[in-house]
Amino acid sequence: MAVKTANVNSRMELNIKQQAESILDRLGIPRSVAIDMYYRQIIAHNGIPFPLTLPSTIPARNEMSVAEYNRMMATGLSQAKADDSFDVDEVFGELEEGMG
Repeated sequence: MAVKTANVNSRMELNIKQQAESILDRLGIPRSVAIDMYYRQIIAHNGIPFPLTLPSTIPARNEMSVAEYNRMMATGLSQAKADDSFDVDEVFGELEEGMG
């Protein structure tokens, strides 16, 4: 008997999609298989299969390893090159609204 399948549609930032698919390509895993694996892990864990926490503080440079620092800087550089940023006046405006 044939298994029924369904489509999953999602929207995300282009650079996130490209980075993830580049890694999947190197692993030889099609995008649809990766999404299926993720959904199966949600079922197996009865929730998101990794912790959803935020650090209480942003680490200072001297608290990071060289690899962590380089990874953070590479991410920032790729975001800057992709013009993936926010207008500073808009950000501060939103912060001020939240405080008021």
